[in-house]
Amino acid sequence: MNSMEPIDVALLTMDSERKLRACIDSIYQNVPVNRLIVVDGFSTDGTLKIIEEYQKKHGNVLVVQEEGTRGSARQTAIELVETEWFMFVDSDVVLSKDWVAQAQKFITPEVGAVWGIEIWSVLRNSPILPIFERVTLKIFEERGGTHDLLVRTKAVKGIKIPFELHTYEDGYIKKWIEKNGYKVLGVYEPYCMHYRPETIWTMEKHIGFAVSDLKYAIRRPSLMLSYGFYSGIVIAQIFLNKQEPNRKKVSRLT
Repeated sequence: MNSMEPIDVALLTMDSERKLRACIDSIYQNVPVNRLIVVDGFSTDGTLKIIEEYQKKHGNVLVVQEEGTRGSARQTAIELVETEWFMFVDSDVVLSKDWVAQAQKFITPEVGAVWGIEIWSVLRNSPILPIFERVTLKIFEERGGTHDLLVRTKAVKGIKIPFELHTYEDGYIKKWIEKNGYKVLGVYEPYCMHYRPETIWTMEKHIGFAVSDLKYAIRRPSLMLSYGFYSGIVIAQIFLNKQEPNRKKVSRLT
């Protein structure tokens, strides 16, 4: 297959400075970018200054600011796309090497989207990574994902993502593409490294996410064990994070 023509890349931001440079660098290094479409929720940190740096460097960054939900932001981005294919990339992920070149291997006329598996950065060298990957793909088959999603633009033609979908808008997009007769593939290669914020690794936040996911999974019994596995990882990481200060104190004293 010939190399892909330049594509629009949709990046949703809101106070995203933590991993933003690494994220955007990985986009320009691994995706033929026509335009970087940034839909920003009125960031108050250094996000827009960082975005401005890339506009000065590449000259193809479009920034739109709006107050809304992830669903409305993704809808805005889709309506701005001008290329045959486009890509969603979350602002806290880093794309793997040659992301688009790897994804092209899966593109056939019946494929409407390709999702590269997300790997939590804390599991990068973990022995449970292979299990995590299998569980993650199982979850994707049920509810979709937009961490790093390559989309055939005509596969989302006419989509109207409900404004209230601040979560699970990814599932809505996946179902829409499939309803239009296309396949949505989840693959191991390419992938993205997901740098979840430190606030995620607290019991309070985890309970909030667990309750949200439970509402979705309870209607899909096959997901219950998968989300339980995720919960186990989060709880273990919370425990490790609590132990970390003690390990640092010991290392300074020895």
